[in-house]
Amino acid sequence: MQLENLETMSVESIDGTTKTAMDAVLISVIIPCFNAGRYIETAIYSVLSQDWPAVEIIVVDDGSTDGSSQRVSARFHGVTLIRQKNQGVAAARNRGIAEASGEWIAFLDADDFWLPGKLSAQMNELRANPQARMAYSAWAVWVSDAAAPEADYVHELLSQADDARFWSGPSGWIYPQLLLDCAVWTSTVIANRSLLAEIGGFDPSLRIGEDYDLWLRASRVTPILRVPRPLALYRQHLGSITRSAPLENYRSIVISRALSKWGYRHSEATPVTPARVRRALAQSWSQFAVANLQAGQMDRARKGVVMSLRTDPAYVGAWKALIKTAWRTAMFSHKVRQ
Repeated sequence: MQLENLETMSVESIDGTTKTAMDAVLISVIIPCFNAGRYIETAIYSVLSQDWPAVEIIVVDDGSTDGSSQRVSARFHGVTLIRQKNQGVAAARNRGIAEASGEWIAFLDADDFWLPGKLSAQMNELRANPQARMAYSAWAVWVSDAAAPEADYVHELLSQADDARFWSGPSGWIYPQLLLDCAVWTSTVIANRSLLAEIGGFDPSLRIGEDYDLWLRASRVTPILRVPRPLALYRQHLGSITRSAPLENYRSIVISRALSKWGYRHSEATPVTPARVRRALAQSWSQFAVANLQAGQMDRARKGVVMSLRTDPAYVGAWKALIKTAWRTAMFSHKVRQ
């Protein structure tokens, strides 16, 4: 699909409903951008292709050096473009929130893509459940470096949209479920600005997991609704399959912070057992260990193994990581002796 065709792609909402400007509240869409010039136009077109008539688009260029800002300013005169020195995605989103005029705030990363009908489907769900101030949706992983998705792929996903069982996930008061896994993906989220004002924005001190931290805070004060349809594409770059090893276990940091504040339960939510949360934490430490082992960062790998076993000694993944780490250490020692 060519970029020019995205502007005229069919935008009939998934449930067949339409909205008029008279009954539509303003939605501000925040797009943080750092060196995403190859993809930013596609992201913006996917917003312009929505059937919700009252949309404000705010792009926050977080110190890009690849001409991202110039692409936006040259092609999209109705988009608010904010330039700032590089401060990280959390600070960029917070800047966008501060500049937004809408009653509702939606987030879209610059290399991701919304499917037609996303905003209408979520607003319909929120209107049917007025006690909720945040919604997210199912999504599909899109492994590609192409500028835009193929039309056939988009239509295929839309044709599967009614199979709610395939796209199901936690919905409602989901704090305990979020302790087990970050089921919410940022590029599908829409939240009322009153919620963000109440709980604060993204934490800039978290290099990774700043979104997870915010969803946990939100889940304490509002139901979080899930629309069980694929409404966005999460781009996984071909070159990002091999990633640098994490310096910190940010998942553990975020979950541990939540547990220290609120514990394992929420009065309105279906509880999960502490044992399941410990298993999730042990898994995160095991994954941290393996990622660092593959990168040759042996000290961090050993730390991950120790923390995984300490958190849940019965977790098989921790013992597998221990064996891999011990084997790699032995091989390294053998080479040194030679």
